[in-house]
Amino acid sequence: MSWQEPWIWVVAGVLLGALEMLLPGFILLGFAVGAILVGGLLWIGVIGDSLPLAVLVLALSALAVWLVMRKLMGVRPGQTRIWDRDINEN
Repeated sequence: MSWQEPWIWVVAGVLLGALEMLLPGFILLGFAVGAILVGGLLWIGVIGDSLPLAVLVLALSALAVWLVMRKLMGVRPGQTRIWDRDINEN
């Protein structure tokens, strides 16, 4: 087994997607999408034998998904966060 096997990336992406359902905040969703994308690109032969390129695609796609999710699910325009108490106060 090697990092060059596309099915390993796809399985890792599916597992990260499943773990995302247990964690709040869209933490693993970007990595799940990125891993599936890398698996697809390995399968069609775009990435080839380049591990740094695979990691770069994973990182950039994870960042892109995070930015999109932040835009869609983040703080809405006009919405502010109001802190009414400090966690250090009694």
